[in-house]
Formats: sequence, C-alpha cells, structure tokens
Amino acid sequence: MAAFDIFSPPLPAEAHTTQWRNLHPGERPQAMVQAAREIAATRQAPLLVITDSSEQGEQLRRELLFYSGNQKELPVYLFPDWETLPYDVFSPHQDIISERLNALYHLPMMRSGILIVPANSLMQRLPPASYIQQHSLMLHCGQELDVDAFRNNLVAAGYQHVESVFEHGEFAVRGAILDIFPMGSRHPFRIDLFDEEIETLRKFDPETQLSGDKVEEIRLLPGKEFPLTEDGRKHFRISFRERFDVDTRDCALYQDVSEGLASPGIEYYLPLFFEVTSHLFEYLPGNTVIVRSRQLDTAALRFWQDIENRYEDRRYDRHRPILPPKDVFLTPEDIFRQIKPFSVITLETPDSEPPLKSLASASTADNAMPALQAFLAEHPDYRILYCAESAGRREVLLELLKQAGVRPAPVDSWQAFLNSDAKSAMTVAALDQGLLLSDHKLALIPESQLLGRRIAQRRRRRRTQESNSDFIIKSLTELHPGSAVVHIDHGVGRYCGLETLTIEDETTEFLTLEYAKGAKLYVPVASLHLISRYGGSDPELAPIDTLGNDTWQKNKRKAAEKIRDAAAELLDIYAKREARPGYACKLEDNEYRQFAASFPFEETPDQQDAINSVLEDMRSPRSMDRLVCGDVGFGKTEVAMRAAWLAVQNGKQVTMLVPTTLLAQQHFESFRDRFADWPIQIDLMSRFRSAKEQDNTLQKLAEGKVDIVVGTHKLLNKQIKYKDLGLLIIDEEHRFGVQQKERIKALRAEVDILTLTATPIPRTLNLAMTGARDLSLIVTAPAKRLSVKTFVREHQDSLVKEAVLRELLRGGQVFYLHNEVKTIERSAEQLRELIPEARVCVAHGQMPERELEAIMADFYHKRYNILVCSTIIETGIDVPSANTIIMDRADKLGLAQLHQLRGRVGRSHHQAYAYLLTPPWKSLSNDAQKRLEAISSADTLGAGFTLASHDLEIRGAGEILGEEQTGHMQKIGFTLYTEMLEEAVKAMKEGRTPNIDLVLQSGCEINLRVPALIPDDYLPDIHTRLIMYKRIAGAKDKDELEELHVEMIDRFGLLPEATKTLFAVTRLKLRAQQFGINKIDASAASGRILFAQQTSIDPLSIVQLVQKHSRIYKLSGPTQLSFTHGKEKPAARIEFIEQTLDQFRLQA
Repeated sequence: MAAFDIFSPPLPAEAHTTQWRNLHPGERPQAMVQAAREIAATRQAPLLVITDSSEQGEQLRRELLFYSGNQKELPVYLFPDWETLPYDVFSPHQDIISERLNALYHLPMMRSGILIVPANSLMQRLPPASYIQQHSLMLHCGQELDVDAFRNNLVAAGYQHVESVFEHGEFAVRGAILDIFPMGSRHPFRIDLFDEEIETLRKFDPETQLSGDKVEEIRLLPGKEFPLTEDGRKHFRISFRERFDVDTRDCALYQDVSEGLASPGIEYYLPLFFEVTSHLFEYLPGNTVIVRSRQLDTAALRFWQDIENRYEDRRYDRHRPILPPKDVFLTPEDIFRQIKPFSVITLETPDSEPPLKSLASASTADNAMPALQAFLAEHPDYRILYCAESAGRREVLLELLKQAGVRPAPVDSWQAFLNSDAKSAMTVAALDQGLLLSDHKLALIPESQLLGRRIAQRRRRRRTQESNSDFIIKSLTELHPGSAVVHIDHGVGRYCGLETLTIEDETTEFLTLEYAKGAKLYVPVASLHLISRYGGSDPELAPIDTLGNDTWQKNKRKAAEKIRDAAAELLDIYAKREARPGYACKLEDNEYRQFAASFPFEETPDQQDAINSVLEDMRSPRSMDRLVCGDVGFGKTEVAMRAAWLAVQNGKQVTMLVPTTLLAQQHFESFRDRFADWPIQIDLMSRFRSAKEQDNTLQKLAEGKVDIVVGTHKLLNKQIKYKDLGLLIIDEEHRFGVQQKERIKALRAEVDILTLTATPIPRTLNLAMTGARDLSLIVTAPAKRLSVKTFVREHQDSLVKEAVLRELLRGGQVFYLHNEVKTIERSAEQLRELIPEARVCVAHGQMPERELEAIMADFYHKRYNILVCSTIIETGIDVPSANTIIMDRADKLGLAQLHQLRGRVGRSHHQAYAYLLTPPWKSLSNDAQKRLEAISSADTLGAGFTLASHDLEIRGAGEILGEEQTGHMQKIGFTLYTEMLEEAVKAMKEGRTPNIDLVLQSGCEINLRVPALIPDDYLPDIHTRLIMYKRIAGAKDKDELEELHVEMIDRFGLLPEATKTLFAVTRLKLRAQQFGINKIDASAASGRILFAQQTSIDPLSIVQLVQKHSRIYKLSGPTQLSFTHGKEKPAARIEFIEQTLDQFRLQA
C-alpha cells in the first residue's frame, strides 16, 4: 500500500479556500504529504504550511520527514525564526541564517515539496527575491579564480575571514588553499588552487580539519540577508541619515556598518540596505497552496503586539534609533491580504476526540501495560506500527512490549511498514501524535502515547576527533602579550610576542620574553618545548626572574627536593591499592559487542578511549582508580554503564554514588533503560523511596539479589552490607562532604573506583595530572551542541525580562537560579509580576520528596516554562528544551558550580544563553571577579577541564598537597611543578630514584644557520602559528612529527622551504636527544657537536669516526666533536649531520 493512498484530503480550487474539518493533529502531517504530492503532480507547485509558533514548526518538520520518506522526490524545508526578540541587540546564529537562505534560494524554483513557516518568520520583511539569485555563485573544478578578488567578494557578501573554518559563513585563505563553509550547505569545502585554477574541491571535517570526498562543483549563497558591499553600505548610510535625526558619530551600529562589519542585531535594519524590501509571498511560485490554522489570526496579532511593545520601549534611544514596526514587519492585515490570492487550506478544530487515546497506564505484577492490552483486544485485526524516540529507547520498548505479549518486527520507515506484511512493527521516529485509521485497519502508536512522556532526543552524528589531555594542559593557547611564562633554563618572564630576526644569515622566528630590569630573551621557535604557561595563584604577581643570576637554578633545586617528598606522600596514599591485588574481570567479546551495539549514538573517539581504558583497568589484577573528566552531557554515563556491565557479568555488585536525590532518580531510570535487555537487577536508594522500600533494597543487597544500586550518600553507611561489591562509581566527587570522602578513601583499597566529573576538585585533578591516579578526558562535544553564550551583568529587571522572553518566544524554557530558600518564593512572585505570560514553578532541596519529584516532572513535560530553583539542579537534570539559565548572585557561586549550572543548558541544537547576574562589579571581591572572568572566557565546549586548572590557580596550591608545597609552586609555576612531580611519581612507581634533572634538562639545541620557521605569509595568524610551533617542538617521536607534517600540508598547503627545514631540524633533534647530545652547531663550512657529561654514546664509536675521517672530524676536549664539511645547501648540511649520527653507537 502506498503511503499516499491513506488520505484523500480535499484540495482547494485556484484562489479558493477549503477546510480540513475532521483531521486530528496526528493525522494532519500524513494528509499534508498526500496533498503536497497531488499538488506537485497536478500544479507543479509547493505546499506552504504556516504554523502558529516556531516550536510547532520544528515538530511538524520531524513528522513530515517521517511520512514523506524520500527527500529528493518531496523535499521538506523549514524557514526558521531568528530566535531573537523584535529589535534585539543579538543576531541569529549562523546555522539559522544558513537555513533561511537555503529555503529562499530554492523557493522560487520549487515545483514540489513543502515549506514550513512559523507565523513570526512570515511577518519579517525580506531582501528582494532577485538579491539571493544575483549574489549566488557556482564554483567548479578547472575554473579560474582570482584569490584576492574572491576574498574581497566573500567579505562583501557577509562571509567572515577566520584562521580555521568551523561554522557556516566562514572562510580561510592559506596560500593556495581556501576553506569555506557556504551558507545553505551541509559541509564545508576545501578549494585547492594551482596558480589561479581550481584543481580540486573536497569536503572536509570542521572538527579535525582533515579533507575527505572530492566534489565537482559547489554553490555559494550570500553570507547575510543584506549586502555589505560598498553599494550596500552606501545605501545604508544614506537611508540611515534620511530616517534618523541623530549624530551618527554616537551610533556604534552606523560606524560598524560603515566599516563593513555586521553589528549584532543589524537584521532589524534590513530595509536600509534596499530601495524596497520583499516578503515571503513574493518568493512563492504563483500556484502554491497554503495551509494555515484557524488560530493564525490570534498568533499573528499576539506577535504584532509584542513588536509594538518592544518598539515603544526602545524608540527613544538616540544611540541606537530603530525603524517603525511597519518598515521591518508585515502587519497581521498585510499577512491576510497577501494570503488571499492563493489557494488556501484552513485547519479547523475537529468536533470529536482523537480516535487514538493515550495508552499510558501502570503495569501490575500480572498485567503488563493494561491499557495497551485492552486496545489490542478491541482492535484484533489492526496492523500496528510502534514508534520509539531513539534506537536506545527502541530496545527498552521492545522489552516492555514483550512483557505484554507483543513482538513487533523492526522496520526502517513508515513506507517500509505499509509495504510489509507485518502485523506489528517498530521503527525509530520522534513523533508526538499517533494515528488510528479504521478504514485501513492501521494504527501508529508513538512512545509518548504509550508511556505518557516524551523522552528527550539527542541528535546522532558520526564524529572523528583526536584529543589529548597533555596538549590541552601544556599548549600555549591562552598566551597573549603580557602573560607570565616559564623558561626551563632562565625562569619566569613575560611573553612579548613573536619576532623574526636574521642572525648570521639565518632567519628564524623567536619568542620574545622580558625579564627583570627590562632584559630581553629571544627563544628560537624550535625550542618552544622549553616554554610553559606560568600558572601560580596570581599570574599578575608572578615573581619575574633576573637573567644571568643563579636564583632560578636554586629555586628549581629546592622545588625538586621538596617534590621528591611530595611524590613519596602521594604514592603512600596509593600504595595500599597497588599492594592489594584486585579482581581481574573476564570479558566475553560476543556479549560485550551486543551490549555496546545497543548504545544509540556514535561514540566519540575520546569517549571510546575512556571506555577502553576503564575495561583494561578492570581486566588487570590491580584495583582501578580512574578519573573520567568530561564536560556536562559529553557521554561519561555511558562509560560508567560499560564498567557496570562488566562488573555484573563477573558476578560483582555495583554502587553508583550521586550527590542529589534528583540525579539519583535520573541515573536510575537511565540505567534501567540501558540494561533493559539484560537479566540485571537495578535498584534505587534515595529520599524518594519509602522506609519500607529502602529496607527491602538493603536486604536484597546483602543477599546479592540486587546487581546495581544507584543512590545518594546513604550508600556509604557502614551498616550497609553487600554480598560482593566490586565497583564504586562516583558522580561529581566535589559535591560530597569530608566524612563521605573519607569513607570513599577507605573503600579505595578494596574495590574498583571510577570517578566521573565535569570539573574535578583541584586535588583530584592534580593527582590525576601527576599520574598518581589514572585520567581519561572526554572533550569532544556531541553532535550539534553549540557553546553557551555567557554574559556577566549587573542585575536589572529589563535584562531578566528580555532574556526570558527571547527563550519563551522560541518555545523554550528557563532555569532561574535563586540560591536562598528563605526568599525563593518572593523571587518567583517577582518574576510572575515581571512576565505575566510565563508559567513559573519553584523547586528546592527542602521541599517534600514527592512534591519535588512532581514539580520536576511537570517542568520536564513543559507544563511550566520557568523553574525558579536552588542549586539542586546543579547536577544531572537534563531538560533539552531549557536553553537559558539566569543565575542570581552568581558572585556567590564557586567556579565548578558555575560551570555545572551553565551545563544545564545548551543540550540541544539551539543557541543557549547563560546570564550571571551580580551586584555592581566594583563591590565584588577579587576572587569573585576572577571566577566570573574565567567562566565567561571559557565558553567553548569541553571547557570544564580548563576551568579546573584555573580553579587550581585562583585558589592557590595550598589545597593540593598542603601549604608547604605552595611556595615552591608559586616560584617555579604550576605547569613546571606538575611536570617535575609527574616525573618523580613515575620514577617511584617504577622503583627507581627520581631524576628530576631529566625534566630540568632543556634538550638538544640545533643551530644550522638556515631559516627554519613557519613564514607569516604561509600562516598569518600568530595564535595558530604559535600552537603549531609548540606541537612541532613538543613532538615525542618521528611518527608524531610525520602526522603533523601531513596535517599542515592538508590544512595550510604545501610547505615552504623554511618550514620543511624546521621539520628536518626537529627530526634531527629527536635523534640527537637519544644520544645525549646537548648542541649541534653547523655553518656552511664547519660545525661542532657538544655532548652531555653523561652521554649514552659509546666513546669508542666517536674515536673510530675521528680515526677513519681525520680530515673531517677532530675531538676538541672530552665533550666536543668538531668537523669541516663545506655543505652550502641546508638539505646537504642536514644529511651530513644525519650520516655523522649514523656512525655513533649506544653504550651497551
């Protein structure tokens, strides 16, 4: 049966209106697909569906894609709302602009398909229909391209010139390589030029920056909905001065546009760029059919009132004058006048109840899913398709249905189900409404109607990205002029920038450092591995060293001695764990693969690394003590679930310890869903359980009838008896008190311990960074997560109102944090008065358990759209539609808390906002200001780890190992201190005396008197150049260097000679270090090799070399080999030195 045979909805005659009276919400998407197919066949035109809100538009798109099946045959587009308030000072996210431009480009040419438009998008004035067509461009292989002219055209078209391309509307030029992410495209592209001809066009991955499949051509749409060309800016300036009687020198927006910059909120000045504006109706093919609801009048009128209110609030601002509403928007009257000439379908409210009622009901011991059982008994001859929200939920649903005696067959789509003979089937689709089609004996039952709740859907996408904790900690990405840095030989100085110098005909780039009394030190970039960022309790007050005296060396020596003691103390803590053999788990490959395959998302590479490390730890006889640090929502729970699965399969019990009752409930449900296919007993210990239920759980734990228990600190009670506890999982260790941490410490020597955290406590982080505990980092964001825009602002009612309305307008929800229970109700009342249309509820930890649980469930199901709450939401509450958080008195919160709370939002593909509200800035303490600066600057995804390092520096080091170590750390800097401590711990673990000199050695210096650098015309961005220098200098072996070599060519183009030399010199350095060579110095005619006092070269091999080639080599003292060679070319000089090194033998 074809999908479009199911409905035959009436279609209007040309320029007439018809009603769809008896279609319920669940039936409408299928009817629209049928109508769109018929319109395409008979009228060669699209169907335009106007929704009352943005939220309805998003949901309808999901439903239409499910029912339509083939995107090529029947494309579905959404013309999204900007997700900003009228006259806002924010601009839409680039992805939204991209989607809008893509829809506007295709719309005039659409002969089939569906376009969804929310009412507020429909009311926005647009550029003339000719603008997008005229400013679009096709590029194809073999085409001539003038790079300079092309770059200027891109900037004028609204594209942004960046160093690395990550988002829509960005481009980067690096020599003969041009990266661009065109608006309206799903992928960015890399354009490879040969002279001025396009040689290849390839897609590339914005995360790894590595290129992939070739394509023959690409289409470039304009970067904005208005032109920033010279003509466009000129038109804007003339129109602005005509419209507004203000001093343009005081208007930042006017000045920005004059300089070619798209000022935030510029979209509301679009009419100033054009002679006349357009609207969506002028883009539509003439015989388009429009679908609208009966409630459209109300939705349009409500939006128009919002526009007028916002205009009245802002119309008198002389620094940012605004256009009257009718210039920027269509009025409701305009909308209905424009709709009139088209054929229109009106959706009427049906008279009857939906045929498919909710089937949610509580299962009993002898009757699983009674409402479904009753439904099946009433409809014995119906074919039924069940819809799960995700692949993971599908497994849970299959298990539940099995208990009810239903075993649906898997199908890929609606169409596949209709074409099959299956009596019952299941597919994955996030639908809200079901279908009951009595004429066809068909039913579609979505999960929400079966269980009575929507499960938040995470988007799935394949990702590949390598990340390395050492690189994050030690890279110089936070370096800017004036930053304190540490040079391993010369001590603490200040970074002044990069400088290119020519010395003895050798051109090299140097890092300029300034020391006490203005003394300058020039560090060649090949020695960048000797530099680390200074991290003390206050980098501004870093003790700047004096060049040439021995204070720095003395400080290093003193620190080294104390570090030996500190390392011994650290290892003593973990000696019991090492000494007592743990239990080595056995892993059944087939069963594990089956469990892993049911994970509904693609593992990110570092998530997979963390899983592999945990499984390896558990399979070894040593007890595990691993810290998994990953930002909020980055997939740490799945790592814990894999560990729990392995422990239970080996007959061990698992305890998951969480800081709050709410989080315990959420984890309990997640575990129950994930383990639904396995005969594993999972239970909960929390305030939400009655005393009787808790006693029952304790008894089952003692008897071994519970495999996994999730709960709060109650689980640490010594009275609790386990039959055989094997694994303790701790979520957010920093939230537990001193007594609980002591109890955890006592358990460390007995069981495997896995700690999950977004921002580890400084002591935990330090133990992991020094190697005393094992560390796994998950820093890859899930698909489509956008970083949270963070603002630190003084508290103002107008700001709160604007932030809340911006979120509510796009159908979202708001967390409003007020951390004083005494005044929380008053705060909620003030919000109700400020924003009467909002639905406000309150949640805090002192509420009765059942009431708290009910409130959180109601908020999750969107019965409320503002939750005024205490920090009870800090951990684990996952509400994907809540994308704004407002924190009152943010100055009173710690850095880890701020980060955790900010992580409550931004869990979907919408741009999220965090407002940190404080009293006047000057009244805040120094520490509070630093915390707020750190959180607002670390707004990238995966910033939790960086913040924990900041926290270490803000608090000072006293909390790490006690006050005694603090002074030494302050003198030599946190990074170097950590490296020295790491070496000491590693040595003691291996049973040898720590050789701190290994860390303090500056490695081998090579001076070939030839340019060895990354030229600034090859890689103009200092920041990126610095990172690449650091990575090259820090390469540990030839393979890592080779990977960097390939990456640079792929990202920036063929290497210039000076950069090839830089790689060759670094390869030489890696070889020389193995031999214990301190320095190699070589000019065009001669040179010398200086050996360390304790070189690893067999002296006999040096003597034999001198004897064999006495004209070339001679020994000048016990540690110096001189040579003459006459090699003018750099490559020949490098080859000569490599051949010399080939003659050396290592001592036996």
